[in-house]
Amino acid sequence: MDEVVFEPLKAVHCSRCRAGPLRHHIRDGGRPRCLDCAGLGELVFLPRGDAALTRRARVRSSRHAVVVRYNRRRRRHERQGLLVEAAALAGARASCLADAAARARRRDRDRVRRTAEDVRFTAAFAGEIRRLFPGIPPERALAIAAHASLRGSGRVGRSAAGRALDPDTVAVAVRAAVRHTDTDYDALLVAGVPRFEARARLAARIDAVLDGWRAPVEPAA
Repeated sequence: MDEVVFEPLKAVHCSRCRAGPLRHHIRDGGRPRCLDCAGLGELVFLPRGDAALTRRARVRSSRHAVVVRYNRRRRRHERQGLLVEAAALAGARASCLADAAARARRRDRDRVRRTAEDVRFTAAFAGEIRRLFPGIPPERALAIAAHASLRGSGRVGRSAAGRALDPDTVAVAVRAAVRHTDTDYDALLVAGVPRFEARARLAARIDAVLDGWRAPVEPAA
């Protein structure tokens, strides 16, 4: 069982050597003893908050003690940290720093990988748009693809069907882009027109744009 060290709420002095006021002490027969008199003077305090550091320091330290403080409102002692050997704490910190560096490198690799995946997916999405709508300007297809396929956006391009380049889903993304970019749909919503009514008003205009893009571009003479 762990040794328990107390963090006092008021000034406390050692009952043996009279040192104090004490930051930490043990209780021996109900009387406070400083850490030196208790044989714990070589230990250093590690505050709570870093679970990995605490776990590693505890494993490395041949002696350790739990530090608690009384919470008057809750009427109970609550853990404040751990007393461990200085060498154990230094070794634990070194291990955590090494792990942090490894995690940072892994995050960087993952970021590069995701960026490359996003570039490839956006290009594929734009290619499917151009296949379905051969008359669409290439730069417009790329802009629609980049918007619809933005990672973490929740947009249609990031749905399972969108990632699979389902033609119907790709067409939905193009229709939405036309609705927002080529019509006054957003202005109608701001003016208080219900969403479905605004879409019904603009359906013919949107269909005209899409029909024009479905027709292949005639090569220049």
